[in-house]
Amino acid sequence: MDGSSRREQLYEVFADRGRPVGELVADALDIGRAYLDLPIGFLTRIEDGTQTIIQSTGDHELIQPGESCPLDDAYCRRTVELDGHLAVHHASASEAVSQTALRTFGLETYVGAKVLVDDEVYGTVCFASQTQRDAEFDTDETVFIEVFAKLVGQAIERRRYERELEQRNERLQREKARIEGIAETSFDILFQLDLDGEFTYVSPAVEQTLGYAPGTLVGSPFADIIVQPTLDDALVAYADALEGEPAENVELDFVDADGERVVIEVNATPVTDDGEIVGIQGVGRDVTEQKRRERELRLKNRAMDEADIGISIAEAGGDSNPLLYVNEGFERVTGYGADEALGRDCRFLQGEATDPDRVATLREHIDAEEPVLVELINYREDGTPFWNQVQVSPVEDDDGEVTQFLGFQTDITERKRTEQLVQLLNRVLRHNLRNDMNALLGFGDLLREGTGEPTAVGSRIVSTAESLVHLTEQARELERYARYERDPRRLDTDAMLAALVDEQRERFPDATVELDCRTERAVCAGVELEQALTELVENGLKHDPSSAPCVRVTAADEGDWVVCTVADDGPGIDEMEAHVISKGQESALEHGSGLGLWLVNWIVTRYGGSFQIRGGDDGTVATVRLPAIEDGQSVADVARSPTVLFR
Repeated sequence: MDGSSRREQLYEVFADRGRPVGELVADALDIGRAYLDLPIGFLTRIEDGTQTIIQSTGDHELIQPGESCPLDDAYCRRTVELDGHLAVHHASASEAVSQTALRTFGLETYVGAKVLVDDEVYGTVCFASQTQRDAEFDTDETVFIEVFAKLVGQAIERRRYERELEQRNERLQREKARIEGIAETSFDILFQLDLDGEFTYVSPAVEQTLGYAPGTLVGSPFADIIVQPTLDDALVAYADALEGEPAENVELDFVDADGERVVIEVNATPVTDDGEIVGIQGVGRDVTEQKRRERELRLKNRAMDEADIGISIAEAGGDSNPLLYVNEGFERVTGYGADEALGRDCRFLQGEATDPDRVATLREHIDAEEPVLVELINYREDGTPFWNQVQVSPVEDDDGEVTQFLGFQTDITERKRTEQLVQLLNRVLRHNLRNDMNALLGFGDLLREGTGEPTAVGSRIVSTAESLVHLTEQARELERYARYERDPRRLDTDAMLAALVDEQRERFPDATVELDCRTERAVCAGVELEQALTELVENGLKHDPSSAPCVRVTAADEGDWVVCTVADDGPGIDEMEAHVISKGQESALEHGSGLGLWLVNWIVTRYGGSFQIRGGDDGTVATVRLPAIEDGQSVADVARSPTVLFR
């Protein structure tokens, strides 16, 4: 059975949500052992520098449930440091496995991947053998272990979430029962007052509500148990009732026998005898709990409205789920006002770069009326893409029928940008270091064997080393800019371009650097934008083999944007390199040779802009779009959130 079929088996196992997670893991470990032909499979938990075996299969005495060891002594120490997997088929000859781990466990073959739960390292899933494997693990096998780890993490996350829901529902049920008990045992207070405002009758319910025996209140003024600031309201209502005006829903603060305030809602009418008012009679209802709940509800409503994340409520049922409510956080995250969003299905946030598989996952869980959390690219009202973490939970009515879906939208663009930047640095540095080191080794062989002209070989060694140094400097620079706090400000387009053009003319006196600024508007970005544009101009000058290179810098208005273009007449950027930048993603077959253009991409998209580059026989054209800012506008009005870095 091939790797794809084995992965399908994994998906089938973890699709059974009715079974305990432990049973799912056990079945998946058996699938992995059979597929990888390895006798040992295990799931670990890593906490506070200690590895503990949670589940295992196989007869290794140290790899049994409950066994633990320091993480530094385990194969998994290196596994949790990697983004993907660790695969070793001859541990004795591998630097990826510490000698301590090798001596402790004696595993010659090992493949594992870390398990993430709520974006934190939970542990690892691993397969191993004490004998050496003949061949390295192929791509299907390593993808299998990564899929396994991901499914385990999702299953644990789901179980945690279900457990939290169960506990929350239990708390809600207890609270509901308590409130029902109060309602069953509370009674309204009936009372009568004479013309002097003294009680002539008080019902027994007053003892339960205020702690006074009814007889102790008869003959005493009502004003003795009402406190400010509502005493004045009570006196006015009493006077009006004596004039024939009934009191309706007057909320008064009473003091009970323990000195505590109790809010009583009072309704009262005059008592007449032969058409003459002889007293007041009424009913008082304890609304203290009601007022407390109202305050809590107001607090919750205010908290929802003022929350930083987006909160929405959508109608359940049918092919679409129109929005019934969105908070201010939703408006901030998406850029859509409530009047634009209500009544529409959240699909309007999707666009060209939205992953249809993730949309399908979202729709599948909504159709099944199940909670779901996905991360996908959505689009703001102004058309800029952003990473949105969408969490949806069904809301049931008293009959258990799902009537609405509660949604949370969190802009995680910054986190995703950082994650993807780290991946980029790892890919580029790993690729270039491997290639250049192989080249250096080849040059060394030429010198050792005496088959190369020393001066020429030495020059090539120096050139390769300088290339490596330059690459590491670019990586440090990219990392440095990534650590900067975003600081959008008003940048004078003409002044900024003129300064960097003058600088390049001084550095390259034989070159022609032209500037054509056709806008009077500033741009809204950070000061690091100048470094990004300088990188583009320098690329055009340095990579042109002619003795008199030419670069043209232009700036022009385009709607709400200022578009800056840097064009040269050199040989043109490599088609693959341009494609990688435009697509925003590298692969094993497609990768850039440096980091300079990624630096441009990082800076420009950080301020909500976009960057494209293309090459041809007539040279290279790089285009940067940035938010324009008018003289009368503030930076806060124009500044845009970061957009996606790579898709």
